[in-house]
Amino acid sequence: MKIRRTVLACSLAAISAQAWADSNKIEVVTVTAQKRKEDPNKVAMSISAISGSSLLSQQVDDFTDLTRAVPNISFTAATGNGGAGPGTSNIEIRGISSAAGQATVGIYLGDVSLTVGNLYTMGTVEPKFFDIDRVEVLRGPQATLYGASSMGGTIKFVPNEPDLKEREVTAYAEASSTKGGSPGYSTNVVGNFPLIDNELALRIGAQAQRSGGFIDQVDGDGKVLASDINKINDQELRVALKWAPTRDLTVTPSIYYQRVDAKDIAAFNLDRPPYQAQKQVREPSIDKLLTPNLAVNWDLGGADLTSSTSYFQRKFDRTQNGSAYNSYSLSTFLTSTDDGGKAPPELIEAIAGLPSAVYLNNAVRQISQEFRLASKPYAAGGSPVTWLAGYYFSNQHTNLNENDPIFGVNDTFTRFGFSSADPELLPDSYPGAFPNDNSFAGEFHYREKQHSIFGEVNYYFSPALHATIGARYLKGKSALAQRNSLYLAGAGNNSTTNLSSHAFTPKYAVTWEASPDHTIYGSVAKGFRLGGSNVFVPPTTCGPDLEENGLTAGPPTYASDSLWSYEVGSKSRFMQGRVAVNADVFYVKWKNIQQGVYLPTCAYSYNANAGNATSKGFEFDVKAKPMAGLTLSAAGGYVKAELSNDDGIANGVVGAVKGAQVQGVPKYNGTVTAQYNFSTAGGRSAFVMGGVQWVGPSKGSLNPEQTDYERPSYHTANFSAGISIERYQLTAFVKNAFDEDKVIQHPQVASIVQGYRLAPRSIGMSIAAKF
Repeated sequence: MKIRRTVLACSLAAISAQAWADSNKIEVVTVTAQKRKEDPNKVAMSISAISGSSLLSQQVDDFTDLTRAVPNISFTAATGNGGAGPGTSNIEIRGISSAAGQATVGIYLGDVSLTVGNLYTMGTVEPKFFDIDRVEVLRGPQATLYGASSMGGTIKFVPNEPDLKEREVTAYAEASSTKGGSPGYSTNVVGNFPLIDNELALRIGAQAQRSGGFIDQVDGDGKVLASDINKINDQELRVALKWAPTRDLTVTPSIYYQRVDAKDIAAFNLDRPPYQAQKQVREPSIDKLLTPNLAVNWDLGGADLTSSTSYFQRKFDRTQNGSAYNSYSLSTFLTSTDDGGKAPPELIEAIAGLPSAVYLNNAVRQISQEFRLASKPYAAGGSPVTWLAGYYFSNQHTNLNENDPIFGVNDTFTRFGFSSADPELLPDSYPGAFPNDNSFAGEFHYREKQHSIFGEVNYYFSPALHATIGARYLKGKSALAQRNSLYLAGAGNNSTTNLSSHAFTPKYAVTWEASPDHTIYGSVAKGFRLGGSNVFVPPTTCGPDLEENGLTAGPPTYASDSLWSYEVGSKSRFMQGRVAVNADVFYVKWKNIQQGVYLPTCAYSYNANAGNATSKGFEFDVKAKPMAGLTLSAAGGYVKAELSNDDGIANGVVGAVKGAQVQGVPKYNGTVTAQYNFSTAGGRSAFVMGGVQWVGPSKGSLNPEQTDYERPSYHTANFSAGISIERYQLTAFVKNAFDEDKVIQHPQVASIVQGYRLAPRSIGMSIAAKF
């Protein structure tokens, strides 16, 4: 009996010691970057993986927050002529920044690709951080496993899966107040319900949120017409069912729905006091996202078969203030009587002052299918070869409709005794040029099909050393059918363009596990973007601009571009897992860059292939637990992205000279966070956390004459503290604690250059519970 007690005591002591040791290790977030569940320290690429709980504790609420928390990611507040609102931003990784053409970063929700091109005023799809297990940021080209557009990298939102064993209901509620603005809130509930133990489970969750507004709409005299106009309401619903009829087969149908209702954009006029927007027309938007998916995982014994069948739909309706874009442009076509024309100056002034809207109705739908067959992971003593092979197909349709009414335009001409259909007053006008005051109508239907076969092979020279060879062969077809009409469309257009693309994107990597805690790797990979079709540029109104670029008409299409990336890095853990250090350096050669060419007189633009660039830099990520309960982390990156020739100038891209800094790329970013978990005198669990993020200076344009050319560096800080009381956790937080209010970007919205700041300081409290 004494021996048994001694053995039991030793066992308990060992278990306790192991539990203490595990609690003091750095959290390891398993990733699926290579389409397998792996320890990120064993993957030959630069990865940042942030768990859902860490996103919440660090107040990472959206894409812009993520770019400040993760090295070498950046965002531009407006894509093209888009404008600083939800769904209009462009995301860049490692300096591969282009607001024209196809996307440079792949966006995934689970296995569903949400990647859309930079078409018109649509930006990156922005899934909310709801019921998320983790976010994986994969830096560098991911074309082998993720296809075209993942040339800068890939961002994966990985949702929580249904649990076949544990019943759990979680609830969360938050309230906050924004300095000088309106209050915000967030509430959600998620339930996990095993319906048949170890065989069938349902996970269902719903969320509703409001972000407080802080921009006021004013008139020309500074009178406030509406307060806090940039409020945002959003709702999310996620349902997933997991069925495991056998040990070897799992079927998981799921659906995610999101609706983001923005009452206005977050841009303001630079000539007004802070946070004031002078506009005649409000600029709301509604962005709806629907993503059903059917995932099947089947263990065949010697290999694992995965099938992902997806449907992706986005409907994005928005309004822009087109008063300067349309009304002013129309007034310039009238010749004053003072200059020998027929239009009195009072008429010209009245037309220029009319309110105008740009109504944009955007819709994307995509069907995709991927099959993957993967060997079992490497095991010492087994086969030295592991492999993965797959096939991918997608069919994406994008419909863009635009209507630009100039409110009261026909009555204004009549009031002055004229007709808007008089070609002697308004050159090239005609009866019905402004039906119902509409000045432009455009319909654009894009269609893009992709077929790909891909694979990777790993050869293990020893358990510690292996080489990877991967490749993807892609064929794509795209088409654009468009119709433009009414007066501001010039002579109008009804045309169709087609383009075929193909690419072979190889990848090579070597991984050496110098010890179980130290990995060194090197990789070479190719990235690729499909080409596409351009919106028609009317030669009647844009002729002089086109002539400046040596053209008689806008180019109907633009070609693909590509890059090669070279990377060397290391991933290490020290002190029994209490310290982790990851670091890498990279060099990228990018050629035939897709760039937007803006025509300043007629305010149209088209995409062209203009010039080459290089991007080089490094990233690091350090985490440590120097004492029980205390976690410290520091991460950062540096990028030097520059054009490497003058070819862009020949294509009409102003400022595209050798040595020019690629637009939208901060030279550096970094973050430092500290969290201390402890027990109170009453035995309750509690924590305090603080973090500071820095973003370096960047160029918002290649053209030194543009207002957005110089973007300043800035910083922001977040703090929080919380305590657990039985099944509840109470948290207080402050975001942008020092109220950083620099104008960090100057988005151009319908030809008006505006300002964009961080949201002012917000203070809030939350309560979370598990049942």
